[in-house]
Amino acid sequence: MQSYLSKTKRKGKRKATETAIRAVNQMTMTEMFDTFMAYKQTEGLSPVTIADYHTHFRWFLEYTEQDLTKEEITPIVFRGYIDYMLNDLGVTPVTVNVRIRTLRHFLRFCYNEGYIDTPVHEKFKPVKTAKDTLESFTQEEVKRMLAVLDDDLYVGFRDRVMIYVMLDTMVRASELLAMKRSNVDLKAGEIRLEGDKTKTKKARTVPISAHTVKLLREYIEETEDFEEETLFLTYDGHKLAPNTWRKRLLEIGEKAGVLNKRVSPHTFRHTGALFYIMNGGDPFSLQKILGHSDMSMVRRYIQMTNNDVKRQHNSFTPLKGIVSKRR
Repeated sequence: MQSYLSKTKRKGKRKATETAIRAVNQMTMTEMFDTFMAYKQTEGLSPVTIADYHTHFRWFLEYTEQDLTKEEITPIVFRGYIDYMLNDLGVTPVTVNVRIRTLRHFLRFCYNEGYIDTPVHEKFKPVKTAKDTLESFTQEEVKRMLAVLDDDLYVGFRDRVMIYVMLDTMVRASELLAMKRSNVDLKAGEIRLEGDKTKTKKARTVPISAHTVKLLREYIEETEDFEEETLFLTYDGHKLAPNTWRKRLLEIGEKAGVLNKRVSPHTFRHTGALFYIMNGGDPFSLQKILGHSDMSMVRRYIQMTNNDVKRQHNSFTPLKGIVSKRR
């Protein structure tokens, strides 16, 4: 008698599925990360963001000193990594949080895709930080750094122009180094940032003051013979690498004796935002210049010292206009 068996899937298909499941269960952490980055590439992230994911993962592997299996990816490992960064390496809580944020995104992906069985990303949290964590330079410190630059040398003059542009526009390092000559409108006094070169993937236009316009005009004329579209270049006419610029700033800070603060593009961004408010700018126009979608980050950028607050209060006390001056 003929027997009829129900079969919902072909035999070959069922075997292929079982093979795929075994392959997933045997994936190492590095293989999971490669799959994760292939997915992130489809999201149209900036090259800087993609590079950050790879850098942060490499640092984590330097801590573990080996690739991890599925079973070895546990909360204990990541809590140990946080402790190692804080107490062995002396990394600041803010930087620790930047590094583990990308790892948590990766682990969330692994859990959602079924690569790991436990939501490890929920088992460790960002490190608590003090509210006033964003450093800024004083005016005196900025003047000292500008004073050590030699305008008779191309690199010294270029660095001066770049520092002025950083402070004036408050752009990120990646946005600064991605600027093209065609983005600069000296007549209008503004620089256009292209959407694919900004962190938010949105184009925006940032204003520049008259003095920055003057310096940029001189710099653009100085670099015409390079015949390069990129705005800021090395002494031999090549595109300036992010690490090169960061090292230059460190050298300038050391030479100027600014040793108690991190001399970096981001500190100049914080400084520009604080100076903007201190000089009478409003937070709403600042938000647009910085390129933030809400005010929460703007509030962190414009933290003031007690002396700053005292000085502002003397100028803008609520009693101004009510209490007449004594004669």
